[in-house]
Amino acid sequence: MTLWALSAREAAAHIRTGSLTSVALVQECLDRINETDEGIGAWAHLDADAALAQAEAMDDLRRRGRPLGALHGVPVGIKDIFETKDMPTGLGSRVHAGRQGDADAALIEKLRSAGAIILGKTVTTPFAFASPAHTRNPHDPSRTPGGSSSGSAAGVAAGHMPLALGTQTGGSMIRPASFCGTYGYKPTRGLFSRRGCLQTSATLDQPGIFARSLDDLAILGDALTGYDAADPASIPRPVPRLEAGYAGIPPVEPLFAWIDMPYAEQFSPAMRDGMEEMISALGERVERIATPASFSNTIAHHATVHRYEFYHALHDDPGTQPGEIDDVMAGLLADGARITEGEYLIAHAYVEGAKAYFSNFFNDYDAIITPSALGEAPLLSEGTTGDPVCSLVWTFAGLPCLSLPWLTGEGGLPMGVQLVGSLEEDDRLFRTAAWLERHLDEPDEEKGDV
Repeated sequence: MTLWALSAREAAAHIRTGSLTSVALVQECLDRINETDEGIGAWAHLDADAALAQAEAMDDLRRRGRPLGALHGVPVGIKDIFETKDMPTGLGSRVHAGRQGDADAALIEKLRSAGAIILGKTVTTPFAFASPAHTRNPHDPSRTPGGSSSGSAAGVAAGHMPLALGTQTGGSMIRPASFCGTYGYKPTRGLFSRRGCLQTSATLDQPGIFARSLDDLAILGDALTGYDAADPASIPRPVPRLEAGYAGIPPVEPLFAWIDMPYAEQFSPAMRDGMEEMISALGERVERIATPASFSNTIAHHATVHRYEFYHALHDDPGTQPGEIDDVMAGLLADGARITEGEYLIAHAYVEGAKAYFSNFFNDYDAIITPSALGEAPLLSEGTTGDPVCSLVWTFAGLPCLSLPWLTGEGGLPMGVQLVGSLEEDDRLFRTAAWLERHLDEPDEEKGDV
């Protein structure tokens, strides 16, 4: 079998029974990286000897009959803004290249507890913001993989590892997943701890994950959840179990909402046609809704909160000083500096209003179905990682989102379908996504009236 192509669930199961060693799996992933990464550039830091030493330690635990974690021996890539005590965290900045912390981020601790192998650090755009990094899309090296979680999405898509961590403040999980053809998950804000992760926006920052299947997202997601008193946003109560959601059967067939978003005219023809075909396949299970008047304002409020908080968090950092950043970053910092505290507080007050609106909305719908991005990945020559607009409303409200790689663009490149769910009902979102995946795989004659 081709080891690097195994899902995380398959790999962990083989390791558990002894039919596969973690060393063999990690070595094949490293070989895959050596073969392909020159044309992709997904990795900021990779230490093969350290990864193999971790794998040998996990194999030794299995041989001695010790407890095995849900991800025992499975390699994971880490966006280069999560602190790790045994490898540098460069934040996508040349000023911070080689910077070594002395403690693991909360999610790194969770991964180690689950038996995962920390393969290395994946490339991020500088300070996880808008300026493109050097990573290229595995499907077409002339295209962007998206940002800011560029290397994590590209690495999973290229078969470097089955799982990776990223973050989203605007659209930095869902958009790269769409462009690279992976599954992506941004949980309810507060489900994953942000301790030890670069803070660019105290309000909006949310860790997320990439995988090559919905099932693997659920396994990794469950390994990462849990309350952390060190993160003010962390949810201090029992949280959804994603694997249970994924395996669950909806009591009734789900009902989806299609909202005519204010940016719908920007969808590429292939995205528009693909979504229409999906809506048609779902028939009466989709209701079309006019754009709420508040959505355009929500997009503007997101920009105000993001730029204001980014400026105040990082404008004194040595890596954001003149000469160290490009014109894109300089312009965004200048925008943040011009926003007054009063303007910021007005925009920030709408976060609770957005949460309240969607709390009522999901009384009637199981999920919103919407594009993950406007279309295919843009060309690198355009100097952008793509427009995050398809994620901004949901990120602002802290809603859980999935990107599902089910569409193809005009140039044959992947595009994602996004499902958006209710706060703290991530299990319900996974259950709905699994139902939809099964439904779309059914032959037409088996679907019946939906």
